[in-house]
Amino acid sequence: MNISKTHMDISMSRVLKLILSLAILLGAACALWAQTPTPAAQIAGVIGEVKNIDMATNQMIVRAESGVLSTVILNEKTQYKRMAPGTKSLTGATDIALSDVGPGDRVWARWRPGTDQQTVAAAQLVVMSKADLAKKQEAERNEWRKRGVSGIVKSVNPSTREITVSSRSLAGQSQSVIIPVTDKVLLRRYPPDTVPKYSDAKPSKFEEVKVNDQLRALGDKSADGTHLTAEEVVFGTFKIAGGTVTAIDAANNQIKINDLTTKKSLTIVFKPDSIIRRLPQGAAMMLGGGMGPGGPGGGQGAGQGRPQAQGQGQRPEGAGPGGPQGGGMRMGGGNMADMLEKLPVISINDLKVGDTILMSSLPGADPTQLTAIQLVTGAETLLAMAAARPQQGGQGRPQGGVDLNGSFGGMFGGLGGP
Repeated sequence: MNISKTHMDISMSRVLKLILSLAILLGAACALWAQTPTPAAQIAGVIGEVKNIDMATNQMIVRAESGVLSTVILNEKTQYKRMAPGTKSLTGATDIALSDVGPGDRVWARWRPGTDQQTVAAAQLVVMSKADLAKKQEAERNEWRKRGVSGIVKSVNPSTREITVSSRSLAGQSQSVIIPVTDKVLLRRYPPDTVPKYSDAKPSKFEEVKVNDQLRALGDKSADGTHLTAEEVVFGTFKIAGGTVTAIDAANNQIKINDLTTKKSLTIVFKPDSIIRRLPQGAAMMLGGGMGPGGPGGGQGAGQGRPQAQGQGQRPEGAGPGGPQGGGMRMGGGNMADMLEKLPVISINDLKVGDTILMSSLPGADPTQLTAIQLVTGAETLLAMAAARPQQGGQGRPQGGVDLNGSFGGMFGGLGGP
C-alpha cells in the first residue's frame, strides 16, 4: 500500500512538472507572438531616388538601388513626411507637400498591405531631401578625412588580430599603419560584382580580411601615426584593371578592352552608379611632378599649376575614389584620389576605341567580365608615372610593366567612407 502511494506521488509530481513546463512554454510563445508583426502589419513599398515628377498626372519615377525604375502613383490622400538622414523612425518627421519633393531626393513610397501598387496611389511618401543627404555625407566624409586611414592590406596577423595597411606615393615612398581589430570594432565588407555603397557593406569578421584587399578604418591615430585604434573598418577584394578600348556597346552599357596584364579581351560593364572620368592632356603638370625629379612637372608643388576641372560630378554614396583618403597614391602633401575626383564626369558615348583606361572593380564569378566602379580614360600619363617609379626591394616588374593593384589601389573608387 505504501509502495502504491509512493508511485502515485511520483506520478503526480511528474504530471505537475509537465503542466508547469507547458505553461512556461505557452507563456513564452505568447510573448514572442506579441512581439512578432503579422504579415498584415507589414508595409509594402518602394525605396529609391526620385528621377522625375509629373505634377500633371501625379506620378513619380523612382529608381531603386538595383537600377529598376518604378512608377509611383500619388493623389490628394497621399501623406508626405520629411525625415532627417540617419534617423530610424518617423518620430520628429515633418509634414511637407508634393511641391517640396524634387529629383535626387531619396524616398520610401508606402502602400497599405495587399494594395496593387500599379493602380493605387501610395498612402505615404517618406522623404530624405537631396540637400540634407549631401550635408550628412559631407560631414561624415570630413570625419573620415580627419580620423581615417586607408590603403592596401600588406599583412594579417591572426595571433594578435592586427592588420597592417600600407599606402604608397608615386615616388615609391610607403607608409604603414597597424590596426588592431577587437570585438568592439565594426567590421564590414563590400559584396563582389557591385558598385560599392557604404550602406551596402555587409557585416564581416577578421578572418575574411586578406592580403591585397583594400581597407579603410576610422579611429584614433597614435602620436607617431603608426597605429590606429579603430572604431570601424570597411574593406573589399578590389581589382584595378587597365587596357586599351577595342569595342564600345553604348546600348548595353559595355565596352571591351585588351587587358594590360593578361593581353586578353575583357568586358567592362557600367551600372547606373558607375563613374567615367577623363584625364586631360597635360595631366603630368596637373599631377604636380608626381614622377619625381626630372619628370614632367618636376619641382612643382602638388597644388601648383592645377587647372580647375569643370562639370565636376558627384560620386556614388560612399563609393568615391578611395574615399576621402584614397589608399593607393599620394602626391606631395595632397591626395591623388581627391584630385581625380575633381575631373569632369563623362559618359560611355565619350569613350573612343583606342583610349587607354584604368578602372576599379569588385570582381565577381566571371573572370572575363568586370563591373566598373570608376573608370578614368586618358590614363597613359598615370601608367608612365607608375612605370618610372622604382620598384620596392629591387623586385622585377609584372607582366604589362606595372603592378596595377599596388600602384593604383584606392584611387578609382576602390573604397569609400559614408
